[in-house]
This record gives sequence, structure tokens and C-alpha cells, in this order.
Amino acid sequence: MFDITIIGAGIIGCNIARELARYKLNICVIEKKSDIAEGTTKANSAIVHAGHDPEPETLMGQLNARGNAMFDKLSQELDFPFKRNGSLVLCFDEDDIDKLKELKERGEKNKVPGLKILNREEVLKMEPNVKDNVVVALYAPTGGIVCPYEMTVALAENAHSNGVEFYFDNGVVDIVKEDGYFTLVTDKNKYDTRMIINAAGVYADDINNMVSENRIHIIPRKGEYCLFDKAAGDMIKSTLFQLPTKLGKGVLITPTVDGNLLIGPNTVEIEDKEDVLTTKEGLDEILTKAKKSIKEIPMKQLITSFAGLRAHRPEHDFLIGEAEDVPNFINAAGMESPGLSCAPTVAEMIVDIVKERLNPSDNTEFNPIRKGIPRFREMDNEERKELINKDSRYGRVICRCETVTEGEIVNAIKRPLGARTLDGVKRRTRAGMGRCQSGFCSTKIVEILSRELNISPMEVTKYGRDSQILISRNKRIK
Repeated sequence: MFDITIIGAGIIGCNIARELARYKLNICVIEKKSDIAEGTTKANSAIVHAGHDPEPETLMGQLNARGNAMFDKLSQELDFPFKRNGSLVLCFDEDDIDKLKELKERGEKNKVPGLKILNREEVLKMEPNVKDNVVVALYAPTGGIVCPYEMTVALAENAHSNGVEFYFDNGVVDIVKEDGYFTLVTDKNKYDTRMIINAAGVYADDINNMVSENRIHIIPRKGEYCLFDKAAGDMIKSTLFQLPTKLGKGVLITPTVDGNLLIGPNTVEIEDKEDVLTTKEGLDEILTKAKKSIKEIPMKQLITSFAGLRAHRPEHDFLIGEAEDVPNFINAAGMESPGLSCAPTVAEMIVDIVKERLNPSDNTEFNPIRKGIPRFREMDNEERKELINKDSRYGRVICRCETVTEGEIVNAIKRPLGARTLDGVKRRTRAGMGRCQSGFCSTKIVEILSRELNISPMEVTKYGRDSQILISRNKRIK
């Protein structure tokens, strides 16, 4: 019997798991995919929003700036990359200046610090590649960029090291309300638990509607992106937004925390919660819109495109709290943008509810520190030499584009909640994320996974179920 079962191992679920690990509770996380951060968390804008966009009366508006302020400490404790690069909301029409002023006033109500409206000369001095016809821009110095999946892996590893159990490849198919507890039925097992926290992303409505008569509805909103090589990463330093509309913050252009350039997303409401295919029309749309913000798009540096889903509610706000008709069933649903930025404060809200219900004692042995995988590409020669002397595998580069070594890949596999798939290695080390998009390194990574997991190369998968890399042997080497 678990005290708490969290459904979903994305940025929200793993934040909640880590915060609850501060208390003496028997906790598990159930995830339908094969790894951490395989849903919305793995494919989004990776922006830590300052907080000037949401309406002040919403949970989004109340939680955003406070969540943003927590990222520095989290990054230091958990050793994941985070940078405050600032953001600009660009205005290209004199008639829209009042809308920009309204955005500034909204941000001030949301307690966003340091907001300032810059004139054309100030904008172009800060970002020379912005279109010359810019009129003014709203500058938010607290805007930031992060790697959402590296952050989520860090949260999960720290939660696991503090006693939280994780069960992957467990899709919830039913929830049975018993006398004083729940039985979660998955396609693999059954789990008894006193409390459920629903952090299931685009599937949060399905989970809620299994137990509550108060139905909720999640609309998957697909957003498509174009990712450019690091050679284009220094075109801009700040995150560039266009004035937001009712469908969201529009197409943004941003450097990534790893040095690439990212453009997107569009907004397409769909029905299929697994549809993350890109389209020519969608990619053309975001590139056309991006041309309104910067002078030139470096198309020769385009290395890949991808799509992700946002969990949109018609109410356009988060749903956080206990279901009125189901005691001890807690929702963290509708976590669309700025869900990533609000994740730490969402976790705080959930913990407050749990403490009121279960009154747990503190876990005096909780350790907030997690050390990440050594990043060979970021070291100087002396640091590299010292690392290679300790483990010669760090002297063998497997991914040339991102300078990822065998030592890093083995570390990723052997860690708590270690990688079991090609994508799992990629998210933890960036092996395969460079210009060639794993064209050269994937076969070597398959070999390492096979060796370290003691499985046949035929069993190695890209992302878990039904995604084998190799389907048959065409010859044998004696």
C-alpha cells in the first residue's frame, strides 16, 4: 500500500515527487511510457517565462513569477543547465503600443520584477538581428531558458534517491475506489494507494474522469518547431516573443540553453493525443511568422523539426486541487504554458494539500543535492585529462557533433533511473542531438546499451515498446 501514487513522470509529476520526498511517505510514480519526460516535457519551447502574459486572477498568473524565481536554486541543487537570458515582446505597429503597456501592467500585477519598455534604438542595440521596423519592446530580465527533460531527469533522480519508486510502461486503464484507498489498475499491474495525484498531461482528463463525476476536458494543442545548429545559436541572446493572441504567445525565437536556435510553435487543436507529426504547412507557418521578428532565418543551419502537445483546458487555466466528489484524488491538470515555469509552485500547492490531508512528519534524511553526468564538452583540457585518468571511457568520443563520450553514455545507463533506450541516452547526454542527428553515433550507442544492459542488440529500442532499432540480422560475422 502506497501513501501517494503520482500518475505521470513529466516535469509536473517529478517536481511533485521530489517535494513530497521531503516527508516520511511511501510514494510511487506511475508512467505509461518507458522513461521520464516522454510526453509534453520532451518537446516544448524550454522557456522559463517571466510571468507577464497570464491574467492576474488565474492560477497561471499567481504562480508564474514565483515559480520563475525558484529556478536558480533548483539548478544549483540538481545540477541541470539554466540561464536567465531575458526576453523581449516585440511591437512593430504604433497602434499596438497600448497593448504592450497593458502587458507590462499585467506583469506588474503578477509581481514580475524589472519590466521595462524599450524604444527602437535600445532594442536594436540589445538584439541587432531584430527587424529594423521594430517600434518598441517589453523587456523582462527574469526570462530564462532551460532544458526541460534534463531538469525532469534531475528531479526524478533526486526523488528516487530519497525513496520515491518509479514504475514505467504502466498505462493506467482503471481506478477503483475502495474503502479508504484506491486500486490503480494498469496494463501491467495493480497498485493500492491512499492518495492519487493526477499529473498525466494530455491524459489528465481520462484519469480524472475514471473516478470523478466532475468531468474535465483536455484539448491537445500541437505545436511545431524548427531547431537550428549551434552555428546559428548566437544570432540572438534574448527570447523574442510577438504580441500574444488568444491562441497563445505566438511564434517565438530563442537560443536554447545548449546553444542552438529554436523557432516555434504554431497552435493546432487536434484529437489524437499521440499525434506529434510535423507538417509542411505547420513548419512553413512558423517560419513565415518568424520572419516578422528577425532579419534573416538561417535556413542552411536547420537540422531538425519536431512537434509537441500542450494540455489545454477550455477554461485556459490550470486545475489544481482535490476533486470535490473524490477525497484524496488531487488534480494537477491543464498544464499548458507556462506550466514548465510554474512547476515548482504547482508542487508546493500539491504538498500543502497532502500535508493537510495526511499530516506527514518531515524526512530528516532528505538530501536535496543531485550531481549530474560530467559534461566532457564543457571541460578544459586539464579537467578532461583528470577525468580520463579516472575512467578511460571518457577518452572515447561517441557523438562527435556534441562531443559526448562513452563514459557519459555509460554513466547515463548506470545512474538511478538510468537510460534504457536510445532516446533515454539522448535526453541525458545529448548524444545524437547534433548536426548529423545521430547519423554517425546511433550504432555505437546501440552497442553500448546492449553491452551495459546485457541484452541483445535486437532488443535495444528507440523509445520503448515497439520501437526496435534492429529487426533482423542480414549476416553473421565469425
